[in-house]
Amino acid sequence: MTHRRDPEGHRLAILEAARESFGEKGFARATVRDIATRAGVTHGLVLRQFGTKEQLFLAAVPGHRELDRTVAGDPGTLPERVAGAYVERMEANAAGDPLVVLLRSVASDQKAAAGLLAAMGENSAQAYGEVMDGDDVPVRVALLGAQLIGVTFNRYIARTGPLAEMTPQDLTEHLGRVLRHILFSP
Repeated sequence: MTHRRDPEGHRLAILEAARESFGEKGFARATVRDIATRAGVTHGLVLRQFGTKEQLFLAAVPGHRELDRTVAGDPGTLPERVAGAYVERMEANAAGDPLVVLLRSVASDQKAAAGLLAAMGENSAQAYGEVMDGDDVPVRVALLGAQLIGVTFNRYIARTGPLAEMTPQDLTEHLGRVLRHILFSP
């Protein structure tokens, strides 16, 4: 049997296997070995391609993959774009969203959740750093993340209170105003 070198095909197979494994098992219980087996590649290849389980998760699941596209553009409309993309993504498939997975991981494996939160924060700070100025960008991005985690818990996990009762359009409008304050207040 001859092996073909197909880096892009391997990468796509790994991402598909990761989506399946994370979807079935959650972040904490999914393993790189299981993902490699599903993709038909070695454990080492998965780590060479993605570095860590956290980075693989962020590359595989919806949400963070689209962050670069969401933040690109006029900085003046950034809060509204972020709010709109977040609400649209969550309304379509909250169960598979990285924020929901993160919140559910806290109960079962705090160390894994902390690693995932750190990776999400680094990726977000890098993406926002491309369109925002200032030494405090990481702080503002962390506050934005905390806001979205809170909304995620209230609306998509606990499903109670005023945030859960709002229409998606109303949530987008309110969230856009809050994010504008977080991202652009001195």
